[in-house]
Amino acid sequence: MKKSAILFLLLFISAKIFAQGTFSGDLMMNLNSFQRDTNIRAAGNPLYDNYLSGSEAWLSLRYNIKGFTFFLRADGFNNSNLKNNTSANTDFGVGAWSITKEMKDLSITVGTIYDQIGSGILFRAYENRGLLIDNGLVGLQLKYNLTNNISLKAFTGQQKNNNAVNNLRYGPVIRGFNAEGDYSIGKVHIVPGVGFIDRTLDANSMNQVVGNINSQPLETRFVPMYNVYGFTGYNTLTYKGFSWYAEGAYKTHEALNEYNLLVDKPGNVQYTSLNYGRKGVALSLTGKRTEHFLMKTSPNELKNEGYMNWQPVVAVLRPERLMSRYTPASQDISELAGTANLNLAPNDVTNFTLTYTSINTLDNIKLYREGFVEGYYQGLKSWIFQGGVQYMEYNVSLYQTRSDTPQTLFAITPFVEATYRISDLKSVRAEVQYMSSKQDYGSWIFALLEYSIAPKWSFSLSDMYNVRQVKNAYNPNHIYPGFASKKADHYYNIFVAYTKGAHRFTLAYVKQIDGINCTGGVCRYEPAFNGVKATVTSSF
Repeated sequence: MKKSAILFLLLFISAKIFAQGTFSGDLMMNLNSFQRDTNIRAAGNPLYDNYLSGSEAWLSLRYNIKGFTFFLRADGFNNSNLKNNTSANTDFGVGAWSITKEMKDLSITVGTIYDQIGSGILFRAYENRGLLIDNGLVGLQLKYNLTNNISLKAFTGQQKNNNAVNNLRYGPVIRGFNAEGDYSIGKVHIVPGVGFIDRTLDANSMNQVVGNINSQPLETRFVPMYNVYGFTGYNTLTYKGFSWYAEGAYKTHEALNEYNLLVDKPGNVQYTSLNYGRKGVALSLTGKRTEHFLMKTSPNELKNEGYMNWQPVVAVLRPERLMSRYTPASQDISELAGTANLNLAPNDVTNFTLTYTSINTLDNIKLYREGFVEGYYQGLKSWIFQGGVQYMEYNVSLYQTRSDTPQTLFAITPFVEATYRISDLKSVRAEVQYMSSKQDYGSWIFALLEYSIAPKWSFSLSDMYNVRQVKNAYNPNHIYPGFASKKADHYYNIFVAYTKGAHRFTLAYVKQIDGINCTGGVCRYEPAFNGVKATVTSSF
């Protein structure tokens, strides 16, 4: 891979020297310092006990010349905790590269490909740096405009293995095809599409699957398949203020890991979203049914490793700090989910949002319930007010795979927010949330004060306070014996950001409780953190 990277750089430099084109790029850096805090269990691993600091960096370069696009991204990790939150990862190399040639109706790409079919239910190659997910397809892709209304796409390759940089790849081979149309019939506009995927296991992956099957009880054994085939059909229909997206996907039977046991089953997903809007009213209905639709490079990959697809999250992802601690992730094995969201705007200064979400397994086990009401008012000069309340039921033991807490968390979370515009450039925002619960950690109070000087400066101070001694509440010290103190804890966050043009710098002191972190609909559990975080983002 080093020789390939050197050759790529020589081509890149030669094109820059001997021809005129456009050059661009971007940089992202994270710097962390780890400060021991045994009270919240931010200790007991090399990050807090020995290394005390870590970083991640991504530098992307793009050069466009005469229909060619050259892309190169270098990834660096120094004592990073993104891959594993309790151990250090150090690595450096070429994280992604590609060369694309655009012709009249044909586009050819070789290298690392980021793309998807439909909504991504069947196939999605994407990058999510917040959770260190990078499942780009390393191979070849062709795109062809058959007519003005029909586009075709085909690709083949191996998925990047996120355990290391330098484009280390999983062994199985992936091939796919996608056809999509774009038609208008009077006032009706439709965008139909179909997709196909074929994944073939390599010999090493198959041998591991066979070994795992042979270690199971005799009555659960079966003959695994090298190939799994997936199909999807989808369509977006719009008419005036109405839009409807529907997608159905199916995969043939294969070995898949279901509750730590390999089984041989096919899978399917049905997903739909209806939206209607007119002046003062907007209604959205979303539903999804999932049954054994686990799309991975092989049955041997666990957790977030080796995913070939991405399933839309039906529940609304709340940005509020306390609510976001209990975000429901999509379930690949068994899920029946629906959300209704109504937005009402009786006038130009008032807005109301009402949401209801229900998520169960196909066996009717309750996973998640949400009732949400929010109001927004800006009828007073220089003031904006926002407030509401959420009722939530959340299956902690399933979503967080934990057995040390009651199965279902019940919580009521009211919140209020006020923004005062001092001038066209300066504003102050205050936010208060209170989560009332008798499960898991008990109740919480969150408060934030933010001061902004547009477009350059932003300052904020926040605190999460764990109200442990709530009457009749479970004692988190009993559930989590690693806590050194039985007193209620404060979790402070002091943040400052500076922006100048395309460059942004942030510095924060963060004391964070363990919990779920969700980015782009993908969620994972993260342990507690205590220390300083700094980021640099830039584009040129």
